[in-house]
Amino acid sequence: MLVYNLQFFAKEGPGGEKTEPATSKKLSDARKEGQVAKSKEIGNAFGLLALFLVLKFYVGYMGTRFMGGFYSIYSQIPELVKMYDGQIPVTSIHIVFRNMVLDMILIMGPILLVGLLVAFVCDLVQVKWRPTGKPLMPKLSKLNPLKGFKKIISKDALVELFKSILKIGLIAYVVYSYLKDKSYMIFLLYDISLNQAIGLIGQLVTDLGIRISAIYLFIGFADYAYQKIKFKEDMKMTKQEVKDEYKDQEGDPQIKSKQKQRMREASQRRMMQKLPEADVVITNPTHYAVAIKYDPEEYEAPVVLAKGENYLAQKIKDAAKEHHIEIVENKPLARMLYANVEVGELVPPELYQAVAEVLAFVYHLQGKV
Repeated sequence: MLVYNLQFFAKEGPGGEKTEPATSKKLSDARKEGQVAKSKEIGNAFGLLALFLVLKFYVGYMGTRFMGGFYSIYSQIPELVKMYDGQIPVTSIHIVFRNMVLDMILIMGPILLVGLLVAFVCDLVQVKWRPTGKPLMPKLSKLNPLKGFKKIISKDALVELFKSILKIGLIAYVVYSYLKDKSYMIFLLYDISLNQAIGLIGQLVTDLGIRISAIYLFIGFADYAYQKIKFKEDMKMTKQEVKDEYKDQEGDPQIKSKQKQRMREASQRRMMQKLPEADVVITNPTHYAVAIKYDPEEYEAPVVLAKGENYLAQKIKDAAKEHHIEIVENKPLARMLYANVEVGELVPPELYQAVAEVLAFVYHLQGKV
């Protein structure tokens, strides 16, 4: 009999299989580490498309500038030879070469700027603007040969291989289907001028490049959808990881429960310390007890000094007897005060009449009225 463990087939992670969606904290931490759902194919496709679109409208001007640049350089050589009697100094050659490079940069500058702008916009649209330098920091784990071997035979490597084969196949088909009817143009190159030949080749290259870019763009969008799904799956968490994160953020539930209990006990102690100042304790009589104080010089209405239910209500009544505070039974009023008025709050206007009647009764018993 074979002994096997089903845990080997589960996704890696402490606490079992990763079945829970990623929390906002984990997504935020992953973004800080540079882990985002992004497709490089999208940027490459848009960059390629922008390149060929610029070339389509710019190639004529670019060809003219190149021809003018070559003419200018070669026209200077006879003058330099004549000027220096065949011994052209190195400094003059450097000047000519530098001018040539500057002309090339000025000619190619718009294409480079468009490519840079397109790449930036594609990344900005995919992952928004939040730069981080953490992915550039060296990590020893990246030098682990075992992890490198796992990447070679992983599912991601197979997906990348499939994408490469698909791109090559589609591009080869597009190139063949476009050029099979344009082969006669190659023979025209023998019978036309250089400028016309450059224009013809530029038209073929740009039209073909735009078609290839469109196919590449389709692959890019498909890859972006795949990267979104893959990122969501990779970010999933186990139930234990979710619990641990909640503890880290909110604190241990048992500790929080003890803290709340201590706060309640402290609040009850303060409440019981103020209880001797009460004029009357209104009871249910067994379930609720509410201590009321009225001092017209200090408050504009009666105020609740203490309230409690069951055991705490009994403590309030015992303290009231100890300090000779009148205890009045009024079930509906006790319930209303307990449910609607917090300790330290004034009695609401709708209960003025009922509370006033109780206070009048108490003051009459005490001989104050």
